[in-house]
Amino acid sequence: MNIKETMEFIESVDWVGSRPGLERVSELLRLLGNPEKACKYIHVAGTNGKGSTASMIASILQEAGYCVGLNTSPYLWSFNERMQVNGQMITDDELCEITELIKPFALGMEDSPTEFEIVSGIAFEYFKRKGCDYVVLEVGMGGRLDATNVVENTEVAVLTNIGLDHTKELGDTVELIAAEKAGIIKPGCSVVAYDQKQSVMDVFRGVAEEKGAAVYCPADFTQLVPEGDSREGQVFSYKGFAHMQLPLLGAHQLNNAAVALEAIEALRARGVAISEEAVREGMRKTVWPARFEIVSRDPWFIVDGGHNPQCAETVRDNLRRYFPEEHHIMMVGILADKDVDSLTDIIDIEADEYITATPNSPRAMSSEELAERLKKYGKPVTACASIEEAVRVSMRRAAETNGIACCVGSLYMAGEARVRGLEIAE
Repeated sequence: MNIKETMEFIESVDWVGSRPGLERVSELLRLLGNPEKACKYIHVAGTNGKGSTASMIASILQEAGYCVGLNTSPYLWSFNERMQVNGQMITDDELCEITELIKPFALGMEDSPTEFEIVSGIAFEYFKRKGCDYVVLEVGMGGRLDATNVVENTEVAVLTNIGLDHTKELGDTVELIAAEKAGIIKPGCSVVAYDQKQSVMDVFRGVAEEKGAAVYCPADFTQLVPEGDSREGQVFSYKGFAHMQLPLLGAHQLNNAAVALEAIEALRARGVAISEEAVREGMRKTVWPARFEIVSRDPWFIVDGGHNPQCAETVRDNLRRYFPEEHHIMMVGILADKDVDSLTDIIDIEADEYITATPNSPRAMSSEELAERLKKYGKPVTACASIEEAVRVSMRRAAETNGIACCVGSLYMAGEARVRGLEIAE
């Protein structure tokens, strides 16, 4: 199989759909020889902050000298981003080889696996082949019935910020969603949680006790001490970790960093050797693109993959925090099944004008329809025929107004917007 054939197989309509349950992925992995049993896991679930938190933990473990897998979804630009070992993406050759191994098993199953289950099988086989000591494993959706929850060797279950997303599948309250996310907790593992609404924390604690988790350690944000904040990054202290440098922007990233540090402390308590220097360097070297990422400085162009009201609030707060005086050009693209009005109501607080684009997804709202909906705010709106055109118009307007262009609304737009922005900036 070449890479074109591989991607056609993975994305085949035969696998389309989300069908909760672990039976199919368990069967697929059994046919593969259960590669998921070869590694130990730091399993990360939540609504927001999963990727940032996972990338911090993986970076620190890598600096500590371990072979570290990082499994995330969705991807920004290249499918290969979803599976990385020590910061390097799976190669096309490796992806093709493992997919060719999996293909006959998937085709032969009476109950066909979903695309995400096939991708999970590829990831587990890849991490086994690379000899990973630890895999930082991000949940796809939910937790309890997510395909990633077949793993048993969970060292630490990490529960990030919970919000209302995927309510049709997970429940219409944060407590119901929290219960689904907490399904990743395994007997004997350590549990780390983002400090949030008490009713959510009660759910986490209850599931941890019910499952017989070894330790439950919620982060304590009252012990976060911000010490420096600029467009270049942040400096902070948390408990015994003094003067830590973090390149990611936004107060919420300090909260995510506190959760990551609690996870590292949980691993240390379980006997994993992680030096102070590894923690410091790993945090400093953390890379997580398209999360209020400054892609260009002349003109200013920022890309954020935020796609729900909580994410929109973060973008709004960061614009106030880092660019309070500038003219704000908001490049927006949203999936039609999202809470569009709630998201745009939040963004509009900081918007001076809008550029719309259609995200790369069959679920996308068209740029024209979104432009019509944004007109209610009484600000200039320009609908663009492509993401590339929207980036060019946004950056041109940023230059003309001595302002800042910010792309927000969907990860399905962020990847291409980021690449086009980098190309224009060059």
